[in-house]
Amino acid sequence: MAESGLIIVDKPGEWTSHDVVARMRRLAGTRRVGHAGTLDPMATGVLVVGVEKATRLLGHLTLTEKVYEATIRLGVTTNTDDAEGEITATASASGVAAEEIRKGVEALTGAIMQVPPQVSAIKVNGQRAYKMARAGEEVELAARPVTVRAFDVLDVRAHDDVVDVDAVVTCSSGTYIRSLARDLGAALGVGGHLTRLRRTRVGPYDLSLARTIDELAERCVILPIGEAVAAAFPRRDVTAEEARVIGHGGRLAAAGLGEGPIGVFGPDGTLLALMEEQGRTARPLAVFV
Repeated sequence: MAESGLIIVDKPGEWTSHDVVARMRRLAGTRRVGHAGTLDPMATGVLVVGVEKATRLLGHLTLTEKVYEATIRLGVTTNTDDAEGEITATASASGVAAEEIRKGVEALTGAIMQVPPQVSAIKVNGQRAYKMARAGEEVELAARPVTVRAFDVLDVRAHDDVVDVDAVVTCSSGTYIRSLARDLGAALGVGGHLTRLRRTRVGPYDLSLARTIDELAERCVILPIGEAVAAAFPRRDVTAEEARVIGHGGRLAAAGLGEGPIGVFGPDGTLLALMEEQGRTARPLAVFV
């Protein structure tokens, strides 16, 4: 059986997240592989892949904070809000001042309501939005609450009638950087879309841990499941008796470690479970022993 843990992949452009999972199945020698948080084919960077028991962590890791490097082009609108779509409108952005861009970015920072791109994986009446959009159907997607913790502009470059904005975005799960590009362009009255996206961090896992497909083909580096959990979640060490209770799916008294998943480890340092505190008790989310 393959080792349970995470593979932190530096996804190349033009690959889908499913392509990466298929390749990791071959390299890890198991079908039990999944990923935490899709990256569009155009995007590169950190894709967290779970192997064997670590696939049970992925739903929780998907909810963690993410960081992206992005380039937004002002003056051109596309039907996908990124460079892979068809141009639907153009307007000269040569008159857009840096101060206007700064104010537009500030308005998109913090807790905001965001409408996802029409070409997204969100389900509408049981169908993926992107499939409906590509079939020519008009897709109505409701705005959703997201948090943009930081939206830092690094550079503004004007050429011809377009302006390129390089930025770093730190955001909550569910935030679409394509939508930020679209909404910034709309607020400035010239339209906008995303031309480059690189994810540099998912929770605690950043590019320093990531390996390219070629590097992984030479040596498939798997971060052991215990180390992966200790890096991502608060840690609780329990006694042998508490470990026995957890092994039977039982609950423990809460330890006051707050909301969200907690990694629980036995006396010998072995990962036992992910647990969640509710009031005075801690209930198991996933048991690994």
